[in-house]
Amino acid sequence: MFALMVLAAAVLLGTSSLLTPTSAADQNNQNSNSNSNQSINAATPQTPKTEKAQKFDKNNLTAEQVAESTIFIYGSRPVLAQIRRNGVERGRMTRFTTDGRTEESTYERRFVRGESAEKDKIRLDQKLPSVEYSLVFGDGRLWGIINGAAFTPRQDAAAAFLSQHRHSIESLLRYKENGSTITLVGKDKQKGLDLYVLDLADKNKLKTRYYISARTLHVLWLEYEEPNASGAPLKYSKRFLDYRYAQSTLVPYRMILTEDGRQTQETRILTVTFGVKVDDSLFQNPQA
Repeated sequence: MFALMVLAAAVLLGTSSLLTPTSAADQNNQNSNSNSNQSINAATPQTPKTEKAQKFDKNNLTAEQVAESTIFIYGSRPVLAQIRRNGVERGRMTRFTTDGRTEESTYERRFVRGESAEKDKIRLDQKLPSVEYSLVFGDGRLWGIINGAAFTPRQDAAAAFLSQHRHSIESLLRYKENGSTITLVGKDKQKGLDLYVLDLADKNKLKTRYYISARTLHVLWLEYEEPNASGAPLKYSKRFLDYRYAQSTLVPYRMILTEDGRQTQETRILTVTFGVKVDDSLFQNPQA
């Protein structure tokens, strides 16, 4: 399945370690030769016969070509919209404090996908050795719940929650739905990896830079900046590892967060299930 999706994305991009650039007409002829390639052909824009076929230029790809091919590899836009419309994710989180200590916790994240990210509903239940609490995002607002009562989260906790939501792989996969703009910075090579470097700016001009494998089209890591308590910019990086397929969509089961080069958090997904019913009452403010 993975090889098929990489091949299809290669057709969209016109370049891959698996394919050499060919004309759109040649691709159409190849696709008509086998049933397996018909599914690729259906997902790929076709060149009308009256149009002169042009070769893809692998050195001059557009931001949209890279982004759309990446979306296809993660499951395709229709599949992601249908499968990931709601779900439950459970896992473990390790935080690394500045004094060298580690804090372990378990979490459960439930969500309902809206028309755009600002209309999503998210509830994150966290269980630490000393306390249990929830952070809830709905109707564009964030609040906390502890012992059945609502509270206002600390500024740093609220900022961390919102940053996780805004600067994410999901933001790239839904860039059109969110009204974001994308720019292809170019190609890069780091640690022997060929990369596409893509910048995304959301409607609030918040920027995220994505480093995408030119071979697999997986997002390997992303970078962004957020101000600290004193207003000085902090550089964050999220690295995505242990990719697996969950219900025909691609999910990284391990994520490492760093702040100015120092690892501050590691998250491991234990289970994730999409398409399960999530009660709307979970996202209601007790004080409403």
